[in-house]
Amino acid sequence: MNRPTVKRHLLALCTAAGLGFGLGLAALPAKAETFITVLTGGTSGVYYPLGVALSNVYGKALPGAKVTAQATKASVENLNLLQAGRGEIGFTLGDSLSDAWKGNEEVGFKQKLEKLRTIAAIYPNYIQVVASKDSGIKTLADLKGKRVSVGAPKSGTELNARAIFGAAGLAYKDFAKTEYLPFGESVDLIKNRQLDATLISAGLGVAAIKDLSASQEITIVSIPADLVQKVGDAAYITETIPPGTYPGQSEPVPTAAVRNLLVSHSGVSDDAAYAMTRTLFENLDALAAAHVAAKQIKLDKTATQSPVPLHPGAIKYFKEKGLM
Repeated sequence: MNRPTVKRHLLALCTAAGLGFGLGLAALPAKAETFITVLTGGTSGVYYPLGVALSNVYGKALPGAKVTAQATKASVENLNLLQAGRGEIGFTLGDSLSDAWKGNEEVGFKQKLEKLRTIAAIYPNYIQVVASKDSGIKTLADLKGKRVSVGAPKSGTELNARAIFGAAGLAYKDFAKTEYLPFGESVDLIKNRQLDATLISAGLGVAAIKDLSASQEITIVSIPADLVQKVGDAAYITETIPPGTYPGQSEPVPTAAVRNLLVSHSGVSDDAAYAMTRTLFENLDALAAAHVAAKQIKLDKTATQSPVPLHPGAIKYFKEKGLM
């Protein structure tokens, strides 16, 4: 079944938001069923609750439309789906987006995904290496010979794992066992003493990590600033996990971060992209209520920074706000 055009998606959104663009609305069926799919990530991560909140925001602004949040394997899958027109907006990590634009086949992009267009850069993903205290892991070097989960295959998290472990001089073959699992399943294995550590790339306050720390003592492993520089990718920046982010974490932990972005594609009309961008930034409180990570989304120049072109509709909004 063919998906309804994105222009229809904007029909109700423009009406609800008070936006008039001369779209010839009367020419469209008054009760045409419309669809907007928000591509998220695994249900135990941060993308999913934020994606559900974003779909609720769009749902309220799109009376009569069918707005859904789709659980996915996150960044790589989301970008491939957007390229194929099987979604209107999706979450991704910045390094994955860069690889998609280049067509890096090794990480899951069989061709250059040239239809991708950015809506906005949002909050940073903190790369959080979590180990059970019983494992004795205190540094990245201690992961050698241990059982480690690196995230779902070719997900944004797994790409981060390759980069960080590589910069630390570690390869997957150095681990006693390498698991390719999403956050929730990784944590379950640590609880059951079948896994020693996992790397999780997400906003702060990951539910899976909180769940683990409630059942046993954990260690958040430091990623030093000099190691972040060794990654050799501008998408990776130095950050700090504040004390008290997780139960039992009394000290700040240096780590790496990669900014997340919301991405659309060139098949989405300029007016629709403008409306989605405006609605996003006018409803940040609703997103922050869904997850603390959204509190770091700011309407400033960082929102305009992306390794692929911004959607013309997003550019229009940012220009109106004096950011471009």
